[in-house]
Amino acid sequence: MGKVKVENIRVYAHHGCLKEETAIGSEYRVDISVDADLTKASVSDQLSDTVDYVHINHIVKEEMKIPSKLLEHVGHRIITRIFNEISVVEAAQVWVSKINPPIGGDVEKVTIVLEEKRIA
Repeated sequence: MGKVKVENIRVYAHHGCLKEETAIGSEYRVDISVDADLTKASVSDQLSDTVDYVHINHIVKEEMKIPSKLLEHVGHRIITRIFNEISVVEAAQVWVSKINPPIGGDVEKVTIVLEEKRIA
């Protein structure tokens, strides 16, 4: 097994429970780590045998465009698409962070973390 990480994907999106959050939007950071058997790719040197991180970045950017009330919902959608579109992935972890959340204090970010394994 191996890991492929795509870190610090920065996007501007419109998630949140408050009307202002969905209207104005905010900055977000998404980090992804996936577990996959990378043995074949390490020998073949072929993109088709590994996890294409360009594809992961594309999934994240598309899913972040769809407004959600909860970051958990966005994270679950990202993981679901990764499993549906990248067959070599066995497990996925996603961190979705809202930068400067409107919570009445000086807070750098809030982050949700989801981890799921492919159901056999």
